[in-house]
Amino acid sequence: MVDSPAGTRGTDFEVVVERGKIREFAAAMQSADPAYQGPGALTPPTFLISGALWAPEGARVNVGFDRRRLLHGEQEYVFHGPPPRAGQVLTAVERIEDRYEKPGRRGGTMRFAVVVTEYRDEQDTLVAEARATFIETAAPARDAG
Repeated sequence: MVDSPAGTRGTDFEVVVERGKIREFAAAMQSADPAYQGPGALTPPTFLISGALWAPEGARVNVGFDRRRLLHGEQEYVFHGPPPRAGQVLTAVERIEDRYEKPGRRGGTMRFAVVVTEYRDEQDTLVAEARATFIETAAPARDAG
């Protein structure tokens, strides 16, 4: 698998913010907050993670890690105003912000990739950013014999 370098961007994809999906997400979080109900429902802070489900084939960046050794290290959301509301249509795009390596505690090298997803509204205003850190653990040692 090829490792895409820092700066690599995916292709734009549409994220339709649907009130039914907001309600389902809030129910999964066991939240009865009325802000997550009705026609003008706000999105819960972590709702944007579900936007990746709407990305068409090939739109997301490929960090090139072996999925069998993949960990999700961190997740952060930054909102540049109020959270998205039901009825908005956002445009999302991912980019690889950083790549680095560290020695693993059990030997070998752990590889890291920081992926930022930007969410923009219909006026191309940056609404939110999701920052995820992915970790590929060191490959298992092979038997010499």
